[in-house]
Amino acid sequence: MSTAPGLIPATILTGFLGAGKTTLLKRVLTEAHGQKIAVIENEFGEENIDTDILVSDTNEQIIQMSNGCVCCTIREDLRTTLSDLAAKRRKGELDFERVVIETTGLADPGPVAQTFFMDDEIAEAYLLDSILTLVDAKHADGQLDTRQEARMQVGFADQIFISKSDLVEPAAVDALVHRIRHMNPRAPIQTAHFGEVALSQVFDLRGFNLNAKLEIDPDFLKADDHGHDHHHHDHDHEHGEHCDHPHHHHHDDDVKSFVFRSDKPFNPAKLEDFLGAIVQVYGPKMLRYKGVLNMKGTDKKVIFQGVHQMMGSDLGPKWMPGEKKQSKMVFIGIDLPKEVLMQGLEGCLA
Repeated sequence: MSTAPGLIPATILTGFLGAGKTTLLKRVLTEAHGQKIAVIENEFGEENIDTDILVSDTNEQIIQMSNGCVCCTIREDLRTTLSDLAAKRRKGELDFERVVIETTGLADPGPVAQTFFMDDEIAEAYLLDSILTLVDAKHADGQLDTRQEARMQVGFADQIFISKSDLVEPAAVDALVHRIRHMNPRAPIQTAHFGEVALSQVFDLRGFNLNAKLEIDPDFLKADDHGHDHHHHDHDHEHGEHCDHPHHHHHDDDVKSFVFRSDKPFNPAKLEDFLGAIVQVYGPKMLRYKGVLNMKGTDKKVIFQGVHQMMGSDLGPKWMPGEKKQSKMVFIGIDLPKEVLMQGLEGCLA
């Protein structure tokens, strides 16, 4: 999954109904950044891009916009649409540099993400860059309480934007950030006013491409060291808040994360068997999992990641001389049996 030249980066935009996905998209599309973007709308919801941008009554599925962006709506499956777009680009019929896929309000982004791993033709043309999730500050608690899909969207995210934070008290935003961080400690969280976010927070995040991320930021996994599963609050001090807020722990959400670490190398065959079995049983509940592994028999880091049942690994850079060879894995999922996973992984060590 390393970035081959010529791959088209793809971004999945997901989020609660009314969270402002379209506002964010419009801003990205109309901002004069000189990038040519193809937008794929997963269906016409009540939230689709305004008809002045997207003409819904044409038979032509693909609409070229005045600033060079392209919009299309999925009337067939995503795979066909991606394949058509890539073919038209190769033939010079369409000019675009990247793809943004907007999913419907309460969709599970998992199958959309899996499309990029499952199909060779798609994998050879596109690189899944990241999943962005928009959370509506005003309605988030209710949606997270009542809709598992909303919690799953948070678990899937590589980057989370909180919209409408101006409509609620700052303390409520803090509590929401805290709640989201328990569900997904991997994703940076920031507030977005009316879709005003820097393009650098939207594109080329390389959320899925762990190799690239490691080369840029060897400490990426340290961000998960907050022991969320034990309710330690050392991470809060970075934000200068005190940790005696009584409202922080009312929610015990089913989407949670945990981390496995070991200084011993893995036995590759055992690990493959164990993970294969786990994915068979718990795949639908496994949202995102990734890690950097120390494997017996190679002097390179093994980069591992997955979405639901789709799992892949890749040889990464060599361990540096003097670098501590430590395996570290992060799992985010719905009611995953932490003890079973932890003990099973221990059992795979060489």
